[in-house]
Amino acid sequence: MSRVCRITPRASRDIEAIADYIAAQSTLEIAEQFLNDIDIIFQRLSQFPQMGRKRDELYPNLRSFPYKKYLVFYRLLNDEIEVFRIVSGYQDLNSLFDK
Repeated sequence: MSRVCRITPRASRDIEAIADYIAAQSTLEIAEQFLNDIDIIFQRLSQFPQMGRKRDELYPNLRSFPYKKYLVFYRLLNDEIEVFRIVSGYQDLNSLFDK
């Protein structure tokens, strides 16, 4: 059974910023591929929500799933997946979730 995948406004802004950065640094086609890949990850997480790593040290019930140099942070809710943030894995994750 697949869960519904809901993207928070903050995660949506993260995706947009990453795609804009990729387009500016390389090509629009590579940015579009990033968007397609992220969509596929969301589909997989909906089908297999436990496949991400538990990240309770950052935020309660948080999980992360890697994609290239990024981390997709999400939570399992009753019948849905809530995509919380998508950030570079090089960021200070503790300070990111202190807020």
